[in-house]
Amino acid sequence: MKNKILGLASLVLVSCSAQQKTAKKNVSNTKKIEYKADWESLKQHQTPEWFLDAKFGIYCHWGPYSVPEYKNEWYAHWMYVNKDNPEAKNGKASEFYDHHVKTYGPLDKFGYKDFIPMFKAEKFDPAAWADLFEKSGAKFAGPVSEHADGFAMWDSDLTQWDAKEMGPKRDVMGELAKEIRKRNMKFIATFHRQWLYGWFPTWDKTTDASDPKYAGLYGPKVNKGDFQYPKNPKEMDANSTRFYPVGDDQFNKEWLDRLKEIINKYDPDLVWFDNKMDVIGEDYRKEFLEYYYNHAEKKNQEVVSTYKFYDFAKGTAVLDLERSRMKEKQPFPWLTDDSIDWKSWSHIANPDYKSTNRLIDFLIDVVSKNGAVLLNITPKANGEIPEPVKERLLQMGDWLRTNGESVYGTRTFDIYGEGDFEVKEGHLSEDKNADNTAKDIRFTTKGDIVYATVLDWPSTNELVIHSFKKDGPYLTKGIKSIEFLANKKMMKFTVEKDGLHIKLPKEKVGDYAFAFKITPNT
Repeated sequence: MKNKILGLASLVLVSCSAQQKTAKKNVSNTKKIEYKADWESLKQHQTPEWFLDAKFGIYCHWGPYSVPEYKNEWYAHWMYVNKDNPEAKNGKASEFYDHHVKTYGPLDKFGYKDFIPMFKAEKFDPAAWADLFEKSGAKFAGPVSEHADGFAMWDSDLTQWDAKEMGPKRDVMGELAKEIRKRNMKFIATFHRQWLYGWFPTWDKTTDASDPKYAGLYGPKVNKGDFQYPKNPKEMDANSTRFYPVGDDQFNKEWLDRLKEIINKYDPDLVWFDNKMDVIGEDYRKEFLEYYYNHAEKKNQEVVSTYKFYDFAKGTAVLDLERSRMKEKQPFPWLTDDSIDWKSWSHIANPDYKSTNRLIDFLIDVVSKNGAVLLNITPKANGEIPEPVKERLLQMGDWLRTNGESVYGTRTFDIYGEGDFEVKEGHLSEDKNADNTAKDIRFTTKGDIVYATVLDWPSTNELVIHSFKKDGPYLTKGIKSIEFLANKKMMKFTVEKDGLHIKLPKEKVGDYAFAFKITPNT
């Protein structure tokens, strides 16, 4: 019998700046570094070239929380919020609680654990998933290794509450790692376990979460009175009214042990973390990076870890945003994760999927500002990927096959672009941003080449790039040629006092953003 591990997590959101990082050119040709569990030592780690080149990755929220298909992936938490829960608003139970009791019965009879046998994944085909990721143009991919629900999606020796022993009875991470790497993509592991402490009401004896025999899933006993607001209001995310309790060393050790097991078994190229990681003791967070970076050094592997807000020290890993983007170009590489569904990170019965146009424009805008995109998709509990999700991914892949040279392997230009689009920054702010228009143009570079991508088709028969005006500060050597990547044809152009004028075809070519390859005079 495997050892049972208790769970724990929850915490505060904080705002953050980030760091300048330079890339490793070739690990095999660089001197080996022995990292210490010290922020200054960990700052020696460099963001690898593969990540700077990749730009686009895919992951998926998939687990027992996919079974109810109701509202969002927080079902596992909100289903327990009855009228006596400290998170009940105005003394009323949550909609999730009412839905759950009506649909499945009382929580002492049917709790979250009872969704696990229903999570059969009978149509899960890791090869088909990996094929789809590859065809979408993703360069790195992987599953959510463990969400806030305490259920491990790998074959764990540390808990019986895992996908190999329960539910699918398959090593989801192992199978996906094999198929993803077979297609020359990087494999990633994403980790949310720090949310577990207090995720389930282990004090509430009217629910199964209080039963000690389920502590391996629901986490350790937490007292209702342990929930409190942060003393410093700035430490709480403006979008949340969540209380949070404080964890202990036992959970910290379990958090770290699970990460070490993932690293030892699957050698992920990237380990991504959700926020609220500062519920974990700082020494444990430093020890994770020390272990991961040294493990990679021994294996001659170039790896990336990410963090949100202030969860790691600046300069030790890659900053990650959530459902948001940067307003300006940044001097450091960064990542943003967002879901293909406006409403949820997991599959629900009534999704609101983003359009392919929105997804492509978002990617182009992020890349022009030195960022990369990690797009979440939403498989069904049975392992099927919904057809509208497949359709959007394949359309993104078609666009990237034609226009990918303006994305992959590029670096930022002197300015990220031009246009009227104004980004609303902030955690979970993406729904506040409008769609782009033909006035929005984004720039990237590769050597001397400049790529200019307009995010909608102009209403006139020409594209005017005002930044590249005659006698302006950019492209001062003049322009040798301009190629329209959509049809591989050379375009007629003139450089005027108000900008670069590119003559367009009479009919629109393609359905999404339109990229032009500008070669300067030598």
